[in-house]
Amino acid sequence: MSDESAGWVSLYSGGKDSSWALYRALERGLPVERLLTVHPDGDSYMYHVPATDLAALAAESVGIDLVEVEPDDFAAGDAEDAGAQGDRELAVLEDALADLALDVTGVTAGAVESEFQTHRIEAMCERLGADLFAPLWREDPVDLAHAMLDAGFEIRIVAVAAYGLDESWLGRRLDADALADLRRLNEEYGVHVLGEGGEFETLVTDAPHMDRPIELEYDTEWDGTRGTIRVEDAWLG
Repeated sequence: MSDESAGWVSLYSGGKDSSWALYRALERGLPVERLLTVHPDGDSYMYHVPATDLAALAAESVGIDLVEVEPDDFAAGDAEDAGAQGDRELAVLEDALADLALDVTGVTAGAVESEFQTHRIEAMCERLGADLFAPLWREDPVDLAHAMLDAGFEIRIVAVAAYGLDESWLGRRLDADALADLRRLNEEYGVHVLGEGGEFETLVTDAPHMDRPIELEYDTEWDGTRGTIRVEDAWLG
């Protein structure tokens, strides 16, 4: 008989999509026993990159143990093509899940439209004998954004990399006004309303499943076409 406990693992970056997947899983009563964050070194095909170092603070507020993976054996662009690179990046995640002192019965993921990510995660779950809960998958992005705001999610934009998104978006709260602006940018430039194509990245600073909000002090870095916030200090309010 195994000494391992059983439960779900939530793939978690602290961004809005993975946070929404976790929130919906908890709302549904799924026994989420661990959060798992991968910290890529540089750009990544599979993982959210900016501000993942704040995932530990978010996990403390959520009240679920966090497992952090800091791979040193991949960097986006090293492989011959995106598919091979995605497979290499996924292997790091799969190894981390297999090494947990936990019988992983299910995994939550926050993908919306990326078949590149979702098909790989589905195949990984099949190999692990785990279920996959992906509540954002193929849902309307505008409806999802409204659902997050209606639920009380406080979302900050922490990186931008798309035409139409300038430095003023860095640190901006994703609220009804910002959503209206994103819908206009979608019509004009094709910017995805939820940033699914990497147009922008987010951090959830407060939500119903968090006990305390994340407070930030930050500066911005802008190179003329893209930028990110540089967090100087962060704490739970």
